[in-house]
Amino acid sequence: MVFPHIDWLYSVSGLCVGVLVGLTGVGGGSLMTPLLVLLFGVHPATAVGTDLLYAAVTKTAGTFAHGIQGSVDWKVTGRLAAGSLPATVATLIALHHYGVHQRGSGGVIQAVLGVALLITAVSLIFRPQLTKFAARHAGELSDSSAMWLTVLVGLILGVLVSLTSVGAGAIGVTALLLLYPKLPVARIVGSDIAHAVPLTFVAGVGHWILGSVDGAMLVSLLIGSIPGIAVGSYLSSRAPEGLLRKILAATLLLVGGRLVFA
Repeated sequence: MVFPHIDWLYSVSGLCVGVLVGLTGVGGGSLMTPLLVLLFGVHPATAVGTDLLYAAVTKTAGTFAHGIQGSVDWKVTGRLAAGSLPATVATLIALHHYGVHQRGSGGVIQAVLGVALLITAVSLIFRPQLTKFAARHAGELSDSSAMWLTVLVGLILGVLVSLTSVGAGAIGVTALLLLYPKLPVARIVGSDIAHAVPLTFVAGVGHWILGSVDGAMLVSLLIGSIPGIAVGSYLSSRAPEGLLRKILAATLLLVGGRLVFA
């Protein structure tokens, strides 16, 4: 049996990102993908494809935990998936058609990744204000309107995640907070994580078929990130959440700007 070569530098990076994910709840794609592109010089398509399967594994564990606690609204999760999964398949077909490893495709993926990081940063900065706004207007949106808007959000996330591996965390949670202000935050987070599992798995398998997944890199990242997420989750109740959110948002603004204007 042949075991993949373990690169411990990737494992240490996975550990650091895992701790941050556990502390802040922000999806690993917002942190891991730009790290692979900017620090390690990985091709954007390979960084995205590898990170998607990495996310599918880590979010499966998170979904299991939320499912046991009963903090997943499967109706909301299903609405998101109704939009995201068809959009994911369509995006993967487009990537195959235009050539995922072409120079032009790499540039487009990097630019869209930068924009997604900027949107993520803005959603983190203004989440408290958006949550208060949604609470003031709770009940004004009919269930039918909320359903179709949720499907639309899923469609947008499907495209974003398939292209960049970013969006299923902070952006998805912020959108759900606006659409379902009466739902407890824990159920919104749990529903978003549960939706991310099939989304990242389908997108990750698609990238694997396209040849944009590095198996050795994936294993190396998981070795570090799984214990990192456990440590970060344990420390999250002791950390200043507001300060962490602002520092993370500032970092994403800088990285996103660097990717867009590179």
